[in-house]
Amino acid sequence: MSLAPERKKHLDALCNKFRVDVLEALYGIQSGHPGGSLSVCEILTALYFEEMSVDAADPQKPDRDRLVLCKGHAAPMLYRVLAEKGFFPASEMKTLRRLNTRLQGHPSTTHTPGIDLSTGPLGTGLSAALGMALGLRLSGYKSKVYAILGDGDVNEGTVWEACMSATKFKADNLIAIHDWNRVQLDGRSNDIMPQGDMEAKFKAFGWRTLACDGHDLNALVDTIDKAKAYPDGRPVVILADTVKGKGVSFMEGQNTWHGKALGEADYKKAVAELSSSKAGE
Repeated sequence: MSLAPERKKHLDALCNKFRVDVLEALYGIQSGHPGGSLSVCEILTALYFEEMSVDAADPQKPDRDRLVLCKGHAAPMLYRVLAEKGFFPASEMKTLRRLNTRLQGHPSTTHTPGIDLSTGPLGTGLSAALGMALGLRLSGYKSKVYAILGDGDVNEGTVWEACMSATKFKADNLIAIHDWNRVQLDGRSNDIMPQGDMEAKFKAFGWRTLACDGHDLNALVDTIDKAKAYPDGRPVVILADTVKGKGVSFMEGQNTWHGKALGEADYKKAVAELSSSKAGE
């Protein structure tokens, strides 16, 4: 079901704010990953504010939904969304990647409320998400596990081993969302490791596949709703068409902004663009 107009307007405004706040935190520490953080913004917003059953007052609730950020370098955006949900104060974003912070460079279950899996090394997240999904099923819970994949992530063989296993064990409570911006650390995915027909690949491994615009909140909510409505013994993957560095013109589609620090001029230009976008809503 599509979002009510006022609800969509509110969430769109939140996404814009999240982008500004993440860039502010990355500029402040002069480190981190802006491109992939901006790319995954709407996906995380749709999940945490519309789709997932989580409770900041009870982060370890046994029957909660789980989220695994397989592309762990996008942690800044996950942190900002978790802060908005009340897991910790938004002011902690100023401590990102600093000594003794709870907001490590990559997600850490031992440091940060709301993190379900420590991630960083690409290729490991989907296997762990599958284990979570099977464990929840054994416990009798109806919870869902969401795994957010990245372009560099799906180059790893362990991802496809997990795909085979998820089909074998009929993990229909596992929903993968591919933040498919087609760019990774060293360049465009088709130049680094051509991925071919991604939908056909997942189908060949027995997954149900859906696709949507990964920056359209209505499309995301509708598609995630469809994914949740398929308890037919097959895992589901959503191919979310996204743009690396979304919202900042000089970052969009550029691998150079995968892990590049913002200088003062770039930071001011980025914030000005995002502020102008907000004013034009």
